[in-house]
Amino acid sequence: MKKPDFSIAKPALENVGPIQFVRQAVDELKKVSWPTRAETLKLTLVVLAVSVAVGAYIGGLDFIYTKLIETFLR
Repeated sequence: MKKPDFSIAKPALENVGPIQFVRQAVDELKKVSWPTRAETLKLTLVVLAVSVAVGAYIGGLDFIYTKLIETFLR
C-alpha cells in the first residue's frame, strides 16, 4: 500500500517573462468573484463600527485603570 504524499506543493519554477506574467495575472483576476458596490459599502461600515466599538472599549478600560492607579498612588 502506497503512503499518501503530504509534502507541500511547490510552485512551477519556469521562466516567465513580464508580459506572460501580466497576462496570467489578468486571467486570474477575471476568475475572482468581486463584491458589489453595496456589499463593499456595507462591509466597510461594519469594519468601521467594530473598530470604533473596540477603540471605545479599550479607551474605557484605559481610563478606568488610570483612575484606579491614581487613587492607589495617592
